[in-house]
Amino acid sequence: MNTTYYDHGTPAERWERAQLFFGARDYAGAARVLAALVEEVPEQTGPRLLLARAYYHSAQLRRAETELRVIVERDPVEHYARLMLGRTLQRQGRHEEAAPHLRIASALAGEFADV
Repeated sequence: MNTTYYDHGTPAERWERAQLFFGARDYAGAARVLAALVEEVPEQTGPRLLLARAYYHSAQLRRAETELRVIVERDPVEHYARLMLGRTLQRQGRHEEAAPHLRIASALAGEFADV
């Protein structure tokens, strides 16, 4: 088996490494570690959400959107994923599509617009 630095170690070690890359603003490096980790543990929200954030920060917006939609589909009340999905859609100029996600995220966070 030919492993690289990005995919070496246990899932817990790779999760920690991905967080270090993300914290150092090496979003592409974090995404390389996380993409394999998400394939290995697809049911876990944490790695998928961090992968979406890494994609977002490295301007891989379609990839971010794909990961965020998986999270929101599985857990419709996942506040941060809703917020990120809305922002990702906004950043792509898809404001009408973003609006409901941003409203839901605000409601889930307890931030209601004055009516």
